[in-house]
Amino acid sequence: MQFKVHDKIESLNGKKIYFASDFHLGAPDKATSLEREKKIVRWLDQIKDNAHSIYLVGDIFDFWFEYKHAVPKGFIRLLGKIAEIKDTGIPIVFFTGNHDMWMFDYFPSELGIPVYRDPQQLIVGNQKLLIGHGDGLGPGDHMYKFLKRIFESKISQWLFARFHPNFGIGFATRWSHSSRISNTKKEEDKFLGDKEYLWQYCKDVEKQEHHDFYVFGHRHLPLDLEVGESSKYINLGEWVNYCTYGVYDGENYQLLTFES
Repeated sequence: MQFKVHDKIESLNGKKIYFASDFHLGAPDKATSLEREKKIVRWLDQIKDNAHSIYLVGDIFDFWFEYKHAVPKGFIRLLGKIAEIKDTGIPIVFFTGNHDMWMFDYFPSELGIPVYRDPQQLIVGNQKLLIGHGDGLGPGDHMYKFLKRIFESKISQWLFARFHPNFGIGFATRWSHSSRISNTKKEEDKFLGDKEYLWQYCKDVEKQEHHDFYVFGHRHLPLDLEVGESSKYINLGEWVNYCTYGVYDGENYQLLTFES
């Protein structure tokens, strides 16, 4: 099991790395999403002066598809804030999730923000972190893994792009909302104990290669669990209910809540 090294950092020089995921902007309605977006902007304003870098770890948008000449309407406050922060020289890194996997070159070309689809290693001093959204990893969930292969195919993306944005974005947004509601009704957002598939994934990876911290989203649960004697699995939670985020200072990792 080989992972690409995203970056190697000798020292954070007193700064911190911040992580957040699963904003799900756009859901469940415009008004609620707007309030959440304003809260996220306040969080970014609070951390920017002390940030070495910021990692946005997937499902930032409840749905996203980039047409050749169009992107989904809205989210201007978030996009403007991360553009402002990036322009000050603070690196921002974006991971796609299962709700916004159809991101292509908009963030890299317009904002200078790299977009990753698979887990990446981050090495800071003598510590190693594995970072990713987490969808499709670990045992089980075979139906989603099958659907993900379809959604990631170039043919599916080409076919969807044939729809007019008014229809394509509208239809996919409704489908995305219904998918999240279905998961909630099935209580998939509750802690599953030893059946937590991302926790199991981390344990399997740890047997082959040591990481000090495994940082994922997707599960919508803030989790801080032991993987080994000197290894932890951190799930970042989400911002619909928890508003949790991760802070790493080069040695220790904390899971905090914004405006609790």
